[in-house]
This record gives sequence, structure tokens and C-alpha cells, in this order.
Amino acid sequence: ELGLMEFVPYLDRPPSPLEFYREWVSPNRPCIIRNAISHWPALEKWTLAYLRDVVGAKVVSVAVTPNGYADAVFQDRFVMPEERQMPFMDFLDIVEKKVTSPNVFYVQKQCSNLTKEFPELVCDVQPDIPWMSEALGKKPDAVNFWLGESAAVTSLHKDHYENLYCVISGEKHFLLHPPSDRPLISYELYQPATYHVSEDGSFEVVDERSADKVPWIPLDPLNPNLEKYPDYAQAKPLQCTVKAGEMLYLPSLWFHHVQQSHGCIAVNYWYDMEYDLKYSYYQLLDSLTKAMETA
Repeated sequence: ELGLMEFVPYLDRPPSPLEFYREWVSPNRPCIIRNAISHWPALEKWTLAYLRDVVGAKVVSVAVTPNGYADAVFQDRFVMPEERQMPFMDFLDIVEKKVTSPNVFYVQKQCSNLTKEFPELVCDVQPDIPWMSEALGKKPDAVNFWLGESAAVTSLHKDHYENLYCVISGEKHFLLHPPSDRPLISYELYQPATYHVSEDGSFEVVDERSADKVPWIPLDPLNPNLEKYPDYAQAKPLQCTVKAGEMLYLPSLWFHHVQQSHGCIAVNYWYDMEYDLKYSYYQLLDSLTKAMETA
């Protein structure tokens, strides 16, 4: 039940807390929910002009990379973006192409950046999703705001969160693998590093020498190197597009790779997962996979 899906199903309404827990959270199955955020003022209000007026010159954290890949394998390193502090209106100038830049900019800082960096916008959405909070018996650990260029790509990874991903405008394109695909998805250990901008404006990759190596997935699911990672040929990823006004339930431990339309705006809610049988199953699968790789 943790992996046998051929497509991501749609729900036409938000479920009751009990129904959601029983049908989706407990069996660890994703779904796209329509009409769950149709009452949010953000769906009508959050144009780039509105965001410019409300947030304006406030300095916010923006991830900047030369290639659109933040937190991804590059040149045999796990490379994190430059976290640039800049006025929000300057960031919008780049998104709206009023200013050109060879680099890729993405407001994607997690750790609840909506509530911490954009509190002016919280009233246009919700501080939590009530039926999810009731289903899980807890409030979200983080509520995050996402806005960026179409070149910004999220590399394949998994999270220890139950994720409700709500698209306000534009589209998000998800490629998904269930936890049961772990034996087909290779991890390797990488030296962590960060992009730094040189004086001439070019990027250099600077090692974080005091940090431990990071396990990450080197494979690009859009263009997999099957000679190097032949097991991935057996994987059957699910692909779905989440449109404005829709919510994706992305269960904990599901691998996901994300692309977006230009200027897509989204908010997501991270609820801490339960470290229950699903987690134990994944840990067993992970351990067996590592044992087979070293045998």
C-alpha cells in the first residue's frame, strides 16, 4: 500500500479529519485536493503588484544560484545556494524581468519564512489547515512561502514531514516516488559547499570544511544516467501538476522533484510526521538497501 499507485488522485473537497487520516495519512498516499483553499483571500489578492505594495522594500532572504539548482549535487559537491538578503521589490524586479540577471533567484527559505519574514501575508491565508491539525492532533512546524523563476528546480529528495502544498498562482510540477522505491534510488555522500559570489559577479563553490558529509541523491529523474544508476530503470515515478487553487498532500518520506511556472506563488504547511510503523518500514528498507550496496 505504500507504493502501488499509478496516478495521483483528486478529491473535490477537503475531507473530514478522520477520513483524511484513515484514507490518506495512515496508508501514506498522496492526493490533490480541490476547493480546500478557495476561501483564501490570497487567491484573488496575491498579484506581484499586491506583493510589491504590501512587502515592498522589506529585506528578505533569497536563494541565488547560477543554474537554478539549490541544495543539489554539482561538481561532486552538495551545493547550497547563496542566501542573499535583498529588498523584496528588487527580487520582484528580477522575476518581472524589469532587471536582467544571469543568475536564478528563488524565495524558498524554509523554517517558516511565511510567518517570520512575510507576516503581512499570513492574514490572506491561514496559520494552519484546521482539518489537518485535527487529524494529526498538532499544529504545523512550519509555514513556508515560495516564489521564484521557472529555472528554479528542486532536486530529488524526501522530507520527514506531512506536507500540504498549496498553489496560489501558476503551476507546480511534481515528480514523485513512494518510499518503497528506496532500493532503486541511490544515495552518495558529498562534501557540503555553498555558492559564493566573486567580485566579478561569477559564482564559486566554497567547501564547508568543518561540516560532515551529506547523503544526497545524485540522480536527475528527468534525465537519469541509467548506465551509472541502472536500478532506476525499474522505477515508475508519478507525475502531477498542481494548479492555482489546488492543494497537494505530499506524504512523509515520499521522494519528490519539483519544477514550476515562472513567478509561481505557493504556501506549504509542514506537519511533523509520526515515527510509527511507516517510519520503521522505511528504515528497514533503507538499511537493507545499504547492506546490498556494500555486499
